[in-house]
Amino acid sequence: MTLRGAAYIAGAYEHPGRNLPDQSLAEIHARVAVGALTDAGLTLADVDGYFCSGDAPGFGPLSMIDYLGLSVSYLDSTEIGGSTYVAHVGHAAAAITAGKCRVALITLGGKPRSGGMPPGGSTRSVGPESAFENLFGNTVVAGYAMAAQRHMYEFGTTSEQLAEIKVAASTHAQHNPNAALPKVVTIEEVVESPLVADPLHRLDCCVITDGGGALVVVHPDVAKDLDRQCIPVLGVGEAPKTAANGRIDLTHTAALWSGPRAFDEAGMTPADIDYVSIYDSFTITVLQTIEDLGFCEKGQGGGFVSDGALQSPNGVLPFNTDGGGLCNNHPANRGGMTKVIEAVRQLRGEAHPAVQVSNCDIALAHGTGGSLANRSGSATVILGREL
Repeated sequence: MTLRGAAYIAGAYEHPGRNLPDQSLAEIHARVAVGALTDAGLTLADVDGYFCSGDAPGFGPLSMIDYLGLSVSYLDSTEIGGSTYVAHVGHAAAAITAGKCRVALITLGGKPRSGGMPPGGSTRSVGPESAFENLFGNTVVAGYAMAAQRHMYEFGTTSEQLAEIKVAASTHAQHNPNAALPKVVTIEEVVESPLVADPLHRLDCCVITDGGGALVVVHPDVAKDLDRQCIPVLGVGEAPKTAANGRIDLTHTAALWSGPRAFDEAGMTPADIDYVSIYDSFTITVLQTIEDLGFCEKGQGGGFVSDGALQSPNGVLPFNTDGGGLCNNHPANRGGMTKVIEAVRQLRGEAHPAVQVSNCDIALAHGTGGSLANRSGSATVILGREL
């Protein structure tokens, strides 16, 4: 069974707020739900499938369908961290193909900035290794720093090359009025910012924001009846990567497997992609993902991202034109949602004119969940302007 053309993204909405102390988690989910449905030309009464993750309050989907007043026949509460909401697009397409629902609503909401669940947190319990590793001060950024150190050791990657990724994100963020960090930065400013965990500097790290987003994925027959440009799902892929009892290679991500699965289903190669939304929890995440998705050879990512290659509209591979998690928004540490939203904007021609990719026909959105230092999961979605 193929999911190519089996479903369309009809609605996409990103909460404009980045610091929301006066809004509850449930309210954030509700606001983005209504926003995405309005974008699609639908209402809550049209929804018969609902998807959320560990960022949702209470009993997750059970609590949220009650709060939203939904009557649904299908629920999904998959939790794979930052890749969750990219994966949910594929899950929604599969559920639609199986006849389980016709209008799937996917919502994200988080408040790590104003005192809610911290980055990386969820309603799930801590991992089985936590009682052993946490004693020694393992942190999220330290884990990614280990991956960066290893990549530098094996391939000669430099801090200046990683900084190119932040510079590209900031160059795009200046055009986003809602971006948490809209200031353009230079390579020198990135490498001269304080070290957080060697070799990662403060500006190599993503922002911490409140906010959220939502998507509406529909059956092709529903899409035909809507007065809205709907974006077909062309290919999806998911893959986990574990620590393998300590035999982990820190230089690659699970995109090494999720990417080819998405490309195979779409019948495409990296050369066909006009725009990419790549999960950017840290600059090293982007560099490794670009390699693993096949845009360059393993170990050549540092050279590939240099000299403005990621900057829109004229770079070799325009990426994260909203500013991404590095500069725009990273609610609840689940930035996969905003990656899909910006890909939809690009395909509709609705990105800011300064960063809109000309003739953007094919876009790729990719999420990375977990940690590059131990277990992680990747999800890749390829979308088209038309089928």
